Amino acid sequence: MTAEPAAQERHFVRAVERAFRVVRAFGPDTPSMTLSEVAARTDLDRATARRLLLTLVDLGYARRTGRDRFELTPRVLELGYAYLSGLSLVDVALPHLQAMSYELHETASLTELDGTDVVYLALARSARLSGLRITVGTRYEAWATSMGRVLLAGLPDDELDAFLASVTVQRRTDHTVRDVEALRDAVVAARTQGWALVERELDDGLRGVAAPVRNRAGRVIAAVNVSTHVGVATRDELTDRHLPRLLRAAADIERDLAASDL
Repeated sequence: MTAEPAAQERHFVRAVERAFRVVRAFGPDTPSMTLSEVAARTDLDRATARRLLLTLVDLGYARRTGRDRFELTPRVLELGYAYLSGLSLVDVALPHLQAMSYELHETASLTELDGTDVVYLALARSARLSGLRITVGTRYEAWATSMGRVLLAGLPDDELDAFLASVTVQRRTDHTVRDVEALRDAVVAARTQGWALVERELDDGLRGVAAPVRNRAGRVIAAVNVSTHVGVATRDELTDRHLPRLLRAAADIERDLAASDL
């Protein structure tokens, strides 16, 4: 039973509220219902439920499957599409970053390539990396990060060649790639396997794994990442436990981006 709103403003249109009540009554367990079932689930009288259902039929959001049985049509997806189409990349990605961070107890991020740097667009923080000074807008050299490797891997060959011809590899730690050719090999590996893992190259205490996010056309537009302290997760743990969850998050973001037409 669905209760009436306790308090209503003067602008409140009861018929609209009731219409949405009817739409929400349908679900996985009730894909098709009789008029009586709809009336019971919505706490509406049969006459009101019938008028609303027939109006939804006239508008194309429902159809009759029998003399007294109704079901929704795919057109109701337009209601959700109107919302998704207004979302930005960050809006779409952030819930997935938060869910992944919560499950893995690690910091998750979304970045994009800007010139020779990666720029953080969104973060879901873990207490484990609370001391790391990263905020939205923080920039790092793309070549030194797992996010940068997958973003570079998504570039056309001519753009990657131009990047490698202009970049200077600086030794941030003893584990940083030694030269541009080693960097090229790492980028090609990321392109081949669809993800990149960087250990102790940006910071001697960090491991990170990243995966690309593609738009509907298949172009890499961002990267998702999970970072952890080397003392918390081994390389094997990062690939065996964190990587599958990361790839799922990237796929979920891509799915929602496709729905939002971004």
